[in-house]
Amino acid sequence: MQHPKVPVAALLSSPEDTETQFYEALQQADLSRLMAVWSDEEEVSCVHPGGPRVVGLGAIRAAFEVVFAQGAISVHPERVRRVQTNETAIHQVLERVVVEGGGGKQSAWVIATNVYLKTAQGWRMVVHHASPGTAHDIQEVIEEPATLH
Repeated sequence: MQHPKVPVAALLSSPEDTETQFYEALQQADLSRLMAVWSDEEEVSCVHPGGPRVVGLGAIRAAFEVVFAQGAISVHPERVRRVQTNETAIHQVLERVVVEGGGGKQSAWVIATNVYLKTAQGWRMVVHHASPGTAHDIQEVIEEPATLH
């Protein structure tokens, strides 16, 4: 007996759920999963570090197709600062991107702002704006005291 497929919206019941899906899709180069987190609003937009503003689902899909042609992205949200109302959530994320270089694996840092709207289909991304991180941003991670669990 086959079980009915769980609708994606069930997995996007909070901005945090949507953000988790977004970063997992990046880590797996899963374009379908990545596009499922986006709202179908006409004015959704995405800015990759150093890139132009890309507007609309078709353009965002095309931009991520180019990115994923290079493979999955080893990106990990390290710190998230949140502002939320009933209908809108804004997350400022410090992302650690692990890249392979001549000297082995190295971390690069990116500051991203992710904006989510609550829709009839659950929380959906409407903006992802990423910029290169600065030495100050990296210091935030280095100086944070270790927490014992």
